[in-house]
Amino acid sequence: MNKQYLSGFAAIFIALLIIAPGIAGAAPKIGCTVPDAYPNVTACQAKNILENKDVFLLDVRTPAEYNYSHIEGATLIPLKNVPAHDPINLSDDKLLPNRMKELPKDKNTKIVVYCYSGKRGGIASQMIADAGYKRVYNIQGGLTAWVNEGYPVVIDSAKWSANYPHYP
Repeated sequence: MNKQYLSGFAAIFIALLIIAPGIAGAAPKIGCTVPDAYPNVTACQAKNILENKDVFLLDVRTPAEYNYSHIEGATLIPLKNVPAHDPINLSDDKLLPNRMKELPKDKNTKIVVYCYSGKRGGIASQMIADAGYKRVYNIQGGLTAWVNEGYPVVIDSAKWSANYPHYP
């Protein structure tokens, strides 16, 4: 091999040794996933988790939504105001970001979070996980998924009848 080609080959080889590790580090790792700070669980999985007595069930909907129907044993701490669901505007000190101290002191306590559809529950679950809680579960699909599975809820019968009248 010619000296001229050998020095060019060596330069390319050295460049590859420098660049290749950076490229390899940037490539996605097939089969590896970064775990979520909290898992989304189905209504069925949530029901199984809730059968354990050492679980904190958190409803992050509005007071009007909670009063209309909720899962038995749930603690209401609204994530945010949602005027479409509740015309009453709560002050910031009544919302989850300012009421985190009301969550269990033990950061290993299982906390099951739900809202109406799973979106607010996901936001709240991330906030709770970011606060150091290690066993946070968001019900994917929220209370809607729970009811669609046929699981029981506590309802205000007067409000329910007004919104869902019986048809002859």
